[in-house]
Amino acid sequence: MPVGHLLIIQYCTVLVMAALYAPQPLLPLLAEAFGVGEARASLLITVTLLPLALAPIAYGLLLQRVSARRLLMVSIWVLAASQAAVALVNHFELFLLLRLIQGLAIPAMLTGLMTYLGASAGPGRIPQVMAMYVASTVMGGFLGRAVAGAVSAGFGWRWSFAVFGLATVLGALLLQRLRSDPAVSFQRLRFRAALEVLAKPRFLRLYVVVFCAFGAFASLLNFLPFRLMELGLGLSERGIGLMYSGYLMGVLVALTSLHLAARIGGPRNAMLVGVLVLLAALLFFSAGHFWVLFTGMFVLCAGMFMIHSLAPGVLNQASGDNRGVVNGLYIAFYYAGGTAGSFLPGFIYHGFGWTAYLASLAVLVALAGWLLWGLRPRNAVRSGI
Repeated sequence: MPVGHLLIIQYCTVLVMAALYAPQPLLPLLAEAFGVGEARASLLITVTLLPLALAPIAYGLLLQRVSARRLLMVSIWVLAASQAAVALVNHFELFLLLRLIQGLAIPAMLTGLMTYLGASAGPGRIPQVMAMYVASTVMGGFLGRAVAGAVSAGFGWRWSFAVFGLATVLGALLLQRLRSDPAVSFQRLRFRAALEVLAKPRFLRLYVVVFCAFGAFASLLNFLPFRLMELGLGLSERGIGLMYSGYLMGVLVALTSLHLAARIGGPRNAMLVGVLVLLAALLFFSAGHFWVLFTGMFVLCAGMFMIHSLAPGVLNQASGDNRGVVNGLYIAFYYAGGTAGSFLPGFIYHGFGWTAYLASLAVLVALAGWLLWGLRPRNAVRSGI
């Protein structure tokens, strides 16, 4: 793959993840602008995550054979148009609808980007280009929040979405430079195969682990802006966006997790370390000082990405002939956890306060740890755990 084409793919990957998380640091501002409560405002993230949980099923049923380049071109223009429309919206319900449309376009783009990379990478280059792809998703998650916060603080929240809309139009024009690629087959997800995978205890345990871990992680990232406003730290949207700098820890952890796992007895032990780090991170967020919270974000992301970077490899090592189904279910459980976490724990926060809210997240993370502890090496030798 020419370097220029690879850079285009990386740029578009950053855009997609930025679009997904851009509203997060603006949630308190958006809640005030549209006159809605915290729980309803958090739906702006929830409705966009929901299609990512359903995508493995939906695309398996609806798509049989399509070019990755064509999929990219259609979905990126949908994303660009919806971003521009958000900058003009005056009703919260319409805002939600546009975010749902973005949620439908985002998994299509991610599928197309990954497929194009896999089809275009030269022999022996797939691990390297996929590592760069993962790094781009992490960078996009950070930049989406940071840029949205900075632009909103200087020019207003509508300009944040206008800027991302223009950047996405540029991405669509750049994608036209990509050469055509081989057609891609989307295999129909056989529910019987899915049930067979879920019937295996070690698979189901790991799926629930990522559901709980990412549910707690996504929840804290979603409601943190409201907590920062409640503490009265005087942070603007720019300051709230920069609170997510710890997200970049994901790049470092993803690159070192396998080395750590090899040194401490395997992926299961390393993921247990990730659970303990997640629990420790919650203690940071019980404080009310800016620098403690800022540091806690790095700790939180280290724990989450330790789990997320290792679990897919464990599942794929034990997947046999059902790798497509195994990976599809992983994505579904991962984003289903994020969908539930970005909304439901907010009722605890709103009704019982921040301490009770953190306690509920600790229960979720502890459940993930208990499930991992049950994957004892003697029961999981074949799975590589």
